[in-house]
Amino acid sequence: MRTALTRLSLTDFRSYASAELALDGRPVWLAGPNGSGKTNLLEAVSFLIPGRGLRGASIAEVGRRLPGETVGRAWAVSATVAAAGDEVRLGTGVEQPGASRRVVRVDGEPAPPGRLAEHMRQVWLTPAQDRLFLEGAGERRRFLDRLVFAAEPGHAAHVQAYEKAMRERMRLLTEGPADPTWLDALEARLAEAGALMADSRSRTLAALAAEIGARGERPFPQARLSLTGAWEQMAAEGAGIADVEARLARALREARDRDAAAGRALTGPHRGDLAVVHAEKDRAAAECSTGEQKALILNLVLAQAARLARADSAPAPVLLLDEVAAHLDRVRRAALFDEIEALGLQAFLTGTDEHLFEALAGRGQGWRMDAGGFAPA
Repeated sequence: MRTALTRLSLTDFRSYASAELALDGRPVWLAGPNGSGKTNLLEAVSFLIPGRGLRGASIAEVGRRLPGETVGRAWAVSATVAAAGDEVRLGTGVEQPGASRRVVRVDGEPAPPGRLAEHMRQVWLTPAQDRLFLEGAGERRRFLDRLVFAAEPGHAAHVQAYEKAMRERMRLLTEGPADPTWLDALEARLAEAGALMADSRSRTLAALAAEIGARGERPFPQARLSLTGAWEQMAAEGAGIADVEARLARALREARDRDAAAGRALTGPHRGDLAVVHAEKDRAAAECSTGEQKALILNLVLAQAARLARADSAPAPVLLLDEVAAHLDRVRRAALFDEIEALGLQAFLTGTDEHLFEALAGRGQGWRMDAGGFAPA
């Protein structure tokens, strides 16, 4: 179900006192120097789905602050979203400076944040992910979970439930009292959420691998994907959710003394990792060039976007691609724009130089940006 923003409005968000963009559903590119507000605008769009946005910022952190102000102002982001011939108005923000919880409105009516996922889904790629294959496993797990969440919004709730139960369990194990009955209850919650996480990750990775294989030879390198976590591997090998849950609960119970001594949980889906191999070169992504790593990540993002774009029962994703074009050669830049157009997706792209978007001429909307604001290109 094709989804596109047709209007975007910002009030006191990051560097913007106010901003309004009229959009026509085509790809959007934003060109301007560093500090001109390009990423801030993408981040505003990213708050139109549940979660903390593409920077992982706190709600209070994104409110605009003038020099000398220590608390962010009340802020708002709203948009009109068109899908399947209908329009819906989405809005979010905080009503008091420094508030830690945001409010959400759908067509002017208060709604829980989860309702946003019914009308919009997003997949993004940011410069922070450039070192995805060089950083620790945690960054790759978060990247994979973001791809899972785009297809299955309920995945985020499972991750949150798992992390909350894990923190409570470790507090009991390290600070006491380590009451066995309460530990049993927490480990049951951990096992339930962890089994669902492992199953969703495994299912998403299998779908991505199939999508990449079906895409054939393209300017973006193909990747072989695997999950190294024991629980995700168990799910991938056909174990049912109930079986994974039972085994995980037993493993957690048996690991209490070891986890208490280590001061952290040593088993569970929070320990898994995403392994990516450049298929043509048969080389781990971490051993590839910076450009090849970027292209591998981009191919994963495009594969997930293509998969979701075909779904009739959910909104097609909006792509947020921050400073992606600068890392691609001319051929791959043109291929990226062609793919976005072929998928019929709305994308927001940023770059410091306007010439990076020459291949989008006549096919997208562009804005020139500077510290004073922006104007149509």
